[in-house]
Amino acid sequence: MSISASAVLVELNISVWPATIKDSKVSDQITSAASAIADAGQFRKNLFAGTSLRKDIENYAARARLYNNQRTMPWADKGERLLPTKLFMDYKISMNTFQHTFDSMCNTFFQNYAVLIQQAQTNLVGLFNPDDYPPLDEVKEKFAFNLTIKPVPESGDFRLDIPATDLEEIKQSFENQQAEKMAEAMRTPWERLHTVLTAMSTKLAKGRDEKANMRWHDSFITNPLELCQLLTAMNITNDPKLEEARQQLELTMLGTNLNSLKEDVHAREDLKSKVDGILGKFSW
Repeated sequence: MSISASAVLVELNISVWPATIKDSKVSDQITSAASAIADAGQFRKNLFAGTSLRKDIENYAARARLYNNQRTMPWADKGERLLPTKLFMDYKISMNTFQHTFDSMCNTFFQNYAVLIQQAQTNLVGLFNPDDYPPLDEVKEKFAFNLTIKPVPESGDFRLDIPATDLEEIKQSFENQQAEKMAEAMRTPWERLHTVLTAMSTKLAKGRDEKANMRWHDSFITNPLELCQLLTAMNITNDPKLEEARQQLELTMLGTNLNSLKEDVHAREDLKSKVDGILGKFSW
């Protein structure tokens, strides 16, 4: 089946300056004090120790990458991932927000760069070296947020002036590669479903012991339901088995009461039986 109408390719690249550097002098002092050979280890210093502006950008970038990975599936080794078109609008709005906030955080960091260097001198004391800090123009080049979106190439889109027999071989090779990539991509929703079910089964097994003092949060129910909603969009090949497994989990969780789980071991046993039934029914 053609997937060009059901998915697009996205590639997210975010770079953040790590702002750590090897301190050769301290490294030599440490290895010497330990009577170790020269290459036994190294000391790396945080150029902005005691401040959080740069670290906040790094953490925010990690959130953006996580969001991207949760809503897409693997496609190519170089970083392209498959995004279902059903998720496209929400994805694009969210990524626009991520990029706007990322840029704003970077601008705040740039505006305070000179002040942060002064604070670093106070915080690092003997470890401070002004030569460790590049000019602001160079620092700005170390931060970037780039998102590329493009259609999935069609197998029939060849505009090469080559013999028909060779062209057919190229087309067949292309189609085989696309099929392999699709199979790899569609393992992702199955793996996510299996991970959630396995984690639930494990926790419910521990919940058999009423003395275990287990904590049951709303997320135990809401997280699987959110996954079920996401899998509806990620099933771009309309795999009937995946949809059947998704529906079974969704119906199971919709019929689960959190208070009953907290108070009744029999409710936990019943839910575990249903979860294990789903795990045992499908080939993972």
